[in-house]
Amino acid sequence: MDTKEIFPFTQIVGQEKMKKALLLNIVDPSIGGVLIRGEKGTAKSTAVRSLEQILPHILVVDGCSFNCNPEYPRKMCTECYEKYTKGVELKKVTTRMKVVELPLSATEDRVSGTLDLEHILKIGEKRFEPGVLARANENLLYIDEINLLDDHIVDILLDSAAMGRNYVEREGVSFSHPSRFILVGTMNPEEGEMRPQLLDRFGLSVDVKGESNFKIRSEIISRRLKFDSDPDMYLEEFSEESERLRKIIISARNIIKDVQISNQLIEVAAKISIVFGLDGHRADITLIRAARANAAFEGRHEVTKKDLKEIAILVLLHRLKRRPFEEAIFDTEELERCLAGF
Repeated sequence: MDTKEIFPFTQIVGQEKMKKALLLNIVDPSIGGVLIRGEKGTAKSTAVRSLEQILPHILVVDGCSFNCNPEYPRKMCTECYEKYTKGVELKKVTTRMKVVELPLSATEDRVSGTLDLEHILKIGEKRFEPGVLARANENLLYIDEINLLDDHIVDILLDSAAMGRNYVEREGVSFSHPSRFILVGTMNPEEGEMRPQLLDRFGLSVDVKGESNFKIRSEIISRRLKFDSDPDMYLEEFSEESERLRKIIISARNIIKDVQISNQLIEVAAKISIVFGLDGHRADITLIRAARANAAFEGRHEVTKKDLKEIAILVLLHRLKRRPFEEAIFDTEELERCLAGF
């Protein structure tokens, strides 16, 4: 992806919840990704693709097809782990995180990768041709119009995102490799919805709409025209702002492990999930993780009720029970009552 041809993330007007949901996932990938739903022309794809301009650098094993992190042996591929256990020094290199895109036409082999059975039978050793999930490891995996992607492919992606590993099996021969990524999907609900059970697997979701304020719409037009007239100059003009945001992300990633969460706030998160009638415990855990990431992003070392209040709609909206063809309605007053008791 040529980042020089992409409108800068920092200059996207409005859509604050969408931008916050994306940024929080970069700070803490364990949040579980984000689904962005909205009408066409609301900067969904632009926002995701422009993240590449502000993504931080990561440490990987030089030459590894799976971008293995040399500091976490248990998360390595088989080859890197064997070298590690034998005391072979793994050369470390720094590289920028990437936005890896998955086209709707992708087949299962292209997503998961393929095992060369003929080579295995002749030589007696495994040969694996990496797929998209290999390239996506330690990066951001983006799917535009994810609601139109084959359900079977979506299941593979979500399973890999949840387990942090991709498993491939052909004719009784199996192979696995690390596949930890930030899953981001965008979609237009007018073209069809996603299955409810798949919706719940996304950590955060946000519904975006076109701006109704004429001043904001005018500013969107002005910025886009300036960018189109001279993309290089426009990107250069706001390069320092992009770099400043990248440094905030890096700082947040560094301090998040030290961010404190009180037992009281954990109880609040549990109460919120109960009051809103959510099934399972995924929402509770995600609520705490996202609140912690929000605190880290703002440079704080302690989660507050403010964090829960700010990100609750991102965690809960797509998990609310609703009837077919009805829009989910988030009750902000109910949330206030939950928070007021603590």
